[in-house]
Amino acid sequence: MIPFLGPCDPFPSVESARKDMDGLLAVGGSLAPERILDAYQNGIFPWGTVEGHPLWYSPDPRMVLLPEEFRLTRSLSKVLRAGRFTVRFDSNFRGVIGACAATPRPGQNGTWITREMSEAYSHLHELGWAHSVETYEGGVLVGGLYGLAIGRMFYGESMFSRRTDASKVAFAHLVRYLVANQFGMIDCQMYTDHLASLGGREIPRSDFLERLSGLVESGSPRTVWPVVPLDSES
Repeated sequence: MIPFLGPCDPFPSVESARKDMDGLLAVGGSLAPERILDAYQNGIFPWGTVEGHPLWYSPDPRMVLLPEEFRLTRSLSKVLRAGRFTVRFDSNFRGVIGACAATPRPGQNGTWITREMSEAYSHLHELGWAHSVETYEGGVLVGGLYGLAIGRMFYGESMFSRRTDASKVAFAHLVRYLVANQFGMIDCQMYTDHLASLGGREIPRSDFLERLSGLVESGSPRTVWPVVPLDSES
C-alpha cells in the first residue's frame, strides 16, 4: 500500500518507494512551500496530483547531471555564438511553467503540471526558491526551463522548446551560471535520452542522497539570480 499523508505527517523512508511505480513514495500532504522544500532536501519531489492530492516520488536510480560534465556539442556552441536567441533569468516564470505544462510529451497523456503544481511553484518563485531560464527570439518566448535552487543544489523540473535548440540554449546558460556559482549537481529526476545527450547519467539513490546532504547545507539557502546571465554569448 502507498501511504496517504495527512497535512503534518512526515514522509516515509525513501527506501519504501515503489520501484515498479517509478519510485512512488506517498500520496497526500500538501504543496505548501515548507513541505516541498523539506521533500527536495530529502531526495523526494512532487510529480503531479490526483484529485488535488500530491504524488511524492524518490526513484532509484536517480538521473543527475554534474555541471562539469555538461556536454556542449559543436553545433550547440555554434548556436550560442550566433546570437540568434536572447536568454534571461526569472523574467517570466509563469510563462515558462505554463509553456512546460502545455507542451505535449511522448508517452504522456496530459501533463503532471496541474493547476495546483503551477501555483505551488509560482509561490516558491515569489519566495526566491524557484527560478526560470528563458529563451527569446525576436522578443517572443520560444524555450526555457524552471527548477529550484537550495544551497549549491539545483533541482530541474521541466523544459520546453518551440524552436530548434531553444531549450538547449537555456540549459547551457543554466549550467554556465551554476558552474560560476559553484553548484555541485543538477537533479534531473528521471532518465530521458535528451538529458543523457547533454551529459546526464543515472546514479544510485544512496549516492545521490550522500551528495545532496552536503550541497543543500552549503552556501546561501536562497539565491537572487541576475536577470541577464553573466558572460552571456547570446
